Amino acid sequence: MKWELTERIRIRAPARMKFDKARQTDMLLLPERVVRLNPTAGAILWLCDGERTVARMIEDLETKYNQTNLQPDILAFLTEAIGRGWVEICP
Repeated sequence: MKWELTERIRIRAPARMKFDKARQTDMLLLPERVVRLNPTAGAILWLCDGERTVARMIEDLETKYNQTNLQPDILAFLTEAIGRGWVEICP
């Protein structure tokens, strides 16, 4: 998939994010299943609010984790998440 960094991504309805206090992990709640997320996936998906651009998400995560060059990994994850139907590009 070819990405435009100006695109905005959101969790695809009716899915939603939740932090499970008992397990201390982020969860993606889908209509017929729950996906237990690793910390990286959770950090990315929490930013998929339909407001932030992909560029802003990358910037926010690089700042949060004090790292650079996260773009390839974030774009790869978003491509997979779109393929799984977890997120979508905002119209």
